[in-house]
Amino acid sequence: CFRYVNGHAKKHYEDAQIPMNNHKKTEKQEKVQHTVCMDCSSYSTYCYRCDDFVVNDTKLGLVQKVREHLQNLENSAFTSDRHRKRKLLENSSLNSKLLKVNGSTTALCATGLRNLGNTCFMNAILQSLSNIQQFCCYFKELPAVELRNGKTAGRRTYHTRSQGDNNVSLVEEFRKTLCALWQGSQTAFSPESLFYVVWKIMPNFRGYQQQDAHEFMRYLLDHLHLELQGGFNGVSRSVILQENSSLSASTKCCINGASTVVTAIFGGILQNEVNCLICGTESRKFDPFLDLSLDIPSQFRNKRTKNQESGPMCTLRDCLRSFTDLEELDETELYMCHKCKKKQKSTKKFWIQKLPKVLCLHLKRFHWTAYLRNKVDTYVEFPLRGLDMKCYLLEPENSGPESCLYDLAAVVVHHGSGVGSGHYTAYAAHEGRWFHFNDSTVTLTDEETVVKAKAYILFYVERQAKSGSDKL
Repeated sequence: CFRYVNGHAKKHYEDAQIPMNNHKKTEKQEKVQHTVCMDCSSYSTYCYRCDDFVVNDTKLGLVQKVREHLQNLENSAFTSDRHRKRKLLENSSLNSKLLKVNGSTTALCATGLRNLGNTCFMNAILQSLSNIQQFCCYFKELPAVELRNGKTAGRRTYHTRSQGDNNVSLVEEFRKTLCALWQGSQTAFSPESLFYVVWKIMPNFRGYQQQDAHEFMRYLLDHLHLELQGGFNGVSRSVILQENSSLSASTKCCINGASTVVTAIFGGILQNEVNCLICGTESRKFDPFLDLSLDIPSQFRNKRTKNQESGPMCTLRDCLRSFTDLEELDETELYMCHKCKKKQKSTKKFWIQKLPKVLCLHLKRFHWTAYLRNKVDTYVEFPLRGLDMKCYLLEPENSGPESCLYDLAAVVVHHGSGVGSGHYTAYAAHEGRWFHFNDSTVTLTDEETVVKAKAYILFYVERQAKSGSDKL
């Protein structure tokens, strides 16, 4: 059976035995069961089990003839459809891209991202990161890397396991995607090149099933960090970080080696204090972080909407307090005391030793039960401006008056009941205006709508200049 998702068709051969012409066969592997996915935009087939693209055809090349015929039909249909849509775009889309701000007409320069088949989790993260100015500008200013030349230039090249990873660059495709956004294009940008690189280097995200946006964000940042450390074609891109005066050495936080723009922007440091309740021995450990995952306190988990009046409102402060308050570890988390020489009951407390330039807060809305993963649908009140983190610092007296204040830059929202289903969208601020990013659709919105959202991931940017605001 085929399942069409935004131009892509998936076909699973669960019991089929398909000879793979470009696969090496062993003595025991004359016929193998494979699970494959067809991409109708290029009529290629990818095998999940072999981690490779498959070339199947007859001696007379009949499959290739079918592909060419389908491609011709598709091109002719698209050509007529594009002419029709172009006329509509000239009349309606241009007008919809214009809006009045303070009496003057200005262009709506935001560009949406096409959904390639349940890729809203990726689109929401990309749009959020594109609105973190310092982070986005760094990648947009990177020099372009030419990955293809000669006969392959200008057309899609699939990078298979046999070719290795030398021909793919996550940093380069991420840079291209960010450059395509905020250029005022009237049509949505398709991030398929980036998605194929994600398939190649992040096996967990292969296929077209729904994924967790927070998990994707962590994988994305980690792989960007690793690639920036090593550079591409032997040239390290961390040199640009050193030359960037706005990212001084004091802002750098090393995670897995040398500092990059990822750790310079998102990197913070936690101090983890554990005290043995038997002998009083204290253990301290410093842990770098790129984001903080916060539990929603259990007493608020039945409160689902902002207007529901049963009980107090859950706030972001409640979640931060739950994360940093002194906690007694239960029997399953006994601490190995080096003085007692055995596992003992203990207490744990987190302090923030160093705050990042961009504070990413992940609200843990998905929890495993005995059989499935449930969603905590509680509304959590969060501030748009003036999030004060001073009371969570290890040494608050050493921080400046404005250095602990953060303003909201973007929010990722999950709509639906389960992590494997539902839909992701994002709200983000750009040049003083708030936008709602829903895949290819981008709409101007207001602050009242943003604060009502049931946030899943919050991106707060450190305040640079003094301004009047309400603190959390």
